[in-house]
Amino acid sequence: MMDSHLEKLWNVLEKVEGQAATVRIWGGKLAGVLASGGRLLACGNGGSAAEAQHLTAELVGRFREDRLPYAALPLHGDASSLTAIANDYGADEVYARQVRAHGRPGDVLVCLSTSGASPNVLAAARAAQEAGILSWAMTGPAPNPLADLCLDAVAVPAEETATVQEVHLALIHLLCDAVEEAL
Repeated sequence: MMDSHLEKLWNVLEKVEGQAATVRIWGGKLAGVLASGGRLLACGNGGSAAEAQHLTAELVGRFREDRLPYAALPLHGDASSLTAIANDYGADEVYARQVRAHGRPGDVLVCLSTSGASPNVLAAARAAQEAGILSWAMTGPAPNPLADLCLDAVAVPAEETATVQEVHLALIHLLCDAVEEAL
């Protein structure tokens, strides 16, 4: 008999399999952005921040193949900026302000949120919209405000945060695979 945690994960992975095509399309678009000198910005809170950093590390370093590094920034990674922005503008602005500083039209912002309702991630998505930056979301169950706000979203239909995060990591690896395939 399968462990109950693994069984939940297995069931949710089966439910999101149809969304793999969306993530592969994102990978093709992201490859074009990165190859033309654009960048990826990524944000999330807690475990989602760790996943944002995992995504950017795969692009700056490598996923499978040795290749040129690509511009990818996890927006929580600069502790001095993060704390200064939180102190001066409030926690809701920690990512939006950095999107305005680092993002350029045509860049990509990946927003990760298990709830799809984190105020600072929503503010980042709005800042991306205003700046002409493509915004994609990986969230927990839809509908949620982040999925509605971003240009495109993959919503994971799982109630447990851990399961949503585990599926997000699988989708991040799928995205990286699609980027490298396209390049």
